[in-house]
Amino acid sequence: MAMAAFRREGRRFAPLITPRPIAAVRSSPIPEEQAPLGVRSISTQIVRNRMKSVKNIQKITKAMKMVAASKLRAIQTRAENSRGLWQPFTVLLGDSPSVDVKKNVIVTISSDKGLCGGINSTSVKISKALHKFTSGPEKGTKYVVLGEKAKAQLMRDSKKDIELCITELQKNPLNYTQVSVLADEILKNVEYDALRIVFNKFRSIISFVPTTSTVLSPEVVEREAEAGGKLGDLDSYEIEGGETKGEILQNLAEFQFSCVLFNAVLENACSEQGARMSAMDSSSRNAGDMLDRLTLTYNRTRQAAITTELTEIISGASALEG
Repeated sequence: MAMAAFRREGRRFAPLITPRPIAAVRSSPIPEEQAPLGVRSISTQIVRNRMKSVKNIQKITKAMKMVAASKLRAIQTRAENSRGLWQPFTVLLGDSPSVDVKKNVIVTISSDKGLCGGINSTSVKISKALHKFTSGPEKGTKYVVLGEKAKAQLMRDSKKDIELCITELQKNPLNYTQVSVLADEILKNVEYDALRIVFNKFRSIISFVPTTSTVLSPEVVEREAEAGGKLGDLDSYEIEGGETKGEILQNLAEFQFSCVLFNAVLENACSEQGARMSAMDSSSRNAGDMLDRLTLTYNRTRQAAITTELTEIISGASALEG
């Protein structure tokens, strides 16, 4: 009898109930027959897609960190061994960054790839500051750029001062022979009184020091030695063989530049990989934090959708019961 009464009540209220009772209280303005599948959970779908993208980015950054760590271990030992090449020249010929000369060449060393923090911007800033400091009415300062990133930055406002650009240094592992050929190419294309090499000296994975090394031309070395400055002890050495003092200084200057350049390239490569490790580690942690926030947003959105569905079902049942 109860069921018969319910059917009678249903027939009585049937003209008052729309064919789609739940659609009457839907919050979405899209009709149900026109709505795509899952229109109710479209917001959760967006969050799920975002979570998937963040997870993929996190996988990439973790892989890049591991690759950078592997490259750093391979380069670090070579960089430490290369320090013994240029240190004797510092004792013999000195390193005089404050020497006043007319022709300065700034050799800026950077990386070819990005995602390594601010090491390239630091090198460019120091190079620009050196250019401003060494320029004058009767002085000329030119750039020799090693690396794609420094080239891109210096091309914007100092294109006319760039004498030579060399890229893809780290495409293959460098040895001293390759760098000495590179140094010889630089010396053939520039006229200089002082070569100022700007690079990032490696200290640890999270620390690097912007450094400038100065290599003087043989004429300036001889002039400074005669003036009795820091290079005044150079005359205390005896010259053996048939070479003159000028020829020996020429050979020493070229050898010094190749040794300093070799060490600078390796030190900068170590700094690049260390900075990339730190950057990728930070990116991975940031991706994890973003994933936690997106998961919380997804759960809240899903719970809100479930609550809305339950409310609509209850509302529909109440309308049927009258």
